[in-house]
This record gives sequence, C-alpha cells and structure tokens, in this order.
Amino acid sequence: MSRIALLVLTASTLLTAQNAGAPDLETQAAALRALVEKAPKAALNRVQIGIQPPGAGWEIGYPSSVAMDDSGTIYVLQRGEKADPVLALNREGKIVRSWGRGLYKIPHSIRIDPQGNIWTVDSGSSMILKFSPTGEKLMEISVGEQPAGRGATNGTSDIAFGPGGRIYISDGYGNARVLEYNATGERVRQWGSHGTGPGEFNQPHGIAVDDQGIIYVADRNNARLQRFDLNGKYLGEWDHLGKVTAVAYRGGALWIGTQYRNEPNEADGWHMKIDRKTGAILEYVVSGRSHHVLNINRNGELLSGARPDIAWWFRAAQ
Repeated sequence: MSRIALLVLTASTLLTAQNAGAPDLETQAAALRALVEKAPKAALNRVQIGIQPPGAGWEIGYPSSVAMDDSGTIYVLQRGEKADPVLALNREGKIVRSWGRGLYKIPHSIRIDPQGNIWTVDSGSSMILKFSPTGEKLMEISVGEQPAGRGATNGTSDIAFGPGGRIYISDGYGNARVLEYNATGERVRQWGSHGTGPGEFNQPHGIAVDDQGIIYVADRNNARLQRFDLNGKYLGEWDHLGKVTAVAYRGGALWIGTQYRNEPNEADGWHMKIDRKTGAILEYVVSGRSHHVLNINRNGELLSGARPDIAWWFRAAQ
C-alpha cells in the first residue's frame, strides 16, 4: 500500500471513529421532546410588555435581558441605538427613567441583587456595571483578558450573587471560565477552561447561585447545566436538558432556558423548572424564543426578551 493510500485510510478510519462517538443530535432532540411531553405545563401566561415610546424617532432593539424589582419596576437591557440601553418601566410599560448611553458595546445581561441594585453585563467590553435603581453608577468591574479573534462579542455573559457579597461572573465569549469577586470588586478566584470535561466549558452563558450555596452554570455549547460549590469545586452536571442557555434561581425555584441542540441559538424552546436534587423537569412553559437570559420576580413569574424587540412577562395565571 502506498504512503498516500495509507494516510487516506488512516484519516477515514479516524473520521469514522469520531462520528461513531459523536452525539446523535436527532436522538437527543427526540429524548428531550419526550421529557417535555411528560412534564406538566406551568400555570404561566406569556404576555408581551407593551413598551410605550416616549417620543418620535424612539425605537428599541433586541431586549437581551429583562428583570423586575420587588416594587414592580421592570428593567430592560436593550441593544438598539435609538434609545438608552437601560430602560426602567412601570407595569403598564411606561418608561419612568432610562440611562446608559455610551457605556455599552453589546448589552447582554441585567440582574438585580438582594439589596435592589441593578447590575449589567456587557459582552463586547467585558465590563460589569452596578447602578442604583435610579441609575447612579456605584461600581464597575473591568474583567478584561479578552482573547483575540471572536469579533464584537468577546467577553462576559452573566452575573450572580452569593452569600457575603460574593459576585460570580460567567465569561463565556472567547474565554471559558467563571470568576469570583468580592463585594468591593476585587477578584478572588477563577476556574474553568475550554473543553467538555467536568469543570470545563464551551460558552458558559448563564449563571445562578441558590440558597444552599450551589452555583449553576449554563454551559450552552456543551448542552448541559454544571454545578459547583462556592469555591468552584465541581459537584456534577445534567446533560439531558438540551442546549441550556439561561439559568435563574429565586425562592426555592430553579429555572433554566433551553432549546433543542440541533437548532440555531434562540430558536423557540422552553423555560423549565428543575428539581435541584435530580435534574428532573418539574414544569415548563414555551419560551417564545426568549431563553437568552432569564429572571424571576418575587411572585415566581419569569421575565425575558426575544428578537427583534419583544419583552416577555410570564405572568401567573389568574
């Protein structure tokens, strides 16, 4: 056998072996579909928040994240150039204040901490900004260390809050890590690298911390939800829930936003309430393509955004 023929045969054998071990995305989709069909639907009605334009020429872009504080004020982080990036709305959709123009490259996530402060994550600059509810900037964390080669979206993706003022940041565009900062914005530790093994990531996109000190990371392109303790020790993972993009925790409830792995990002999918012991789907609601970043209000209702300009409120059925 010639050297060229041997190389071709070897490459073909390797490719066949790789394909044999590769995930069957259609089979995964069918298994996920079966799990969803067995789960009960949540008693939530998906309602679009009608954001009222304050004047002529005003227009929002993609609401990449939506949250609600305990007073009922809705905060929308949006990407359009004809409005401020951060919009504060009343429950009827009227803008009561807004801010942030010039501070963002790609607004990505908005979260509200236990004290009621507003935090935003920018995936273009890898900058974390903390505001008062009135829009006064209180802190900024420049995560930095952005690798070259990913274009405009090349930085941090989400933020979560732990006990004692701990701050956890998923850095999933370009990097593949989770970082911990203290209450004054000083880095404490980081963990993770590119890969598919325990504690490795392929685009960690969402992050949440529960009341038991467990950190949940939506490892989107690895299609799993990984779990860690507060110091970054790997505790396990669930890989049966589809392409998990978002995760949120509040009041004993863990919710994720997910979709089929074999469809483009932000195709329609589900928000799922997950059993924290087993990873079982307790209930679900169809996401309306809004599983980019997920927030939960004090009543256990969900808020999220969808392209091109939709802010969804998943309200409790009356």
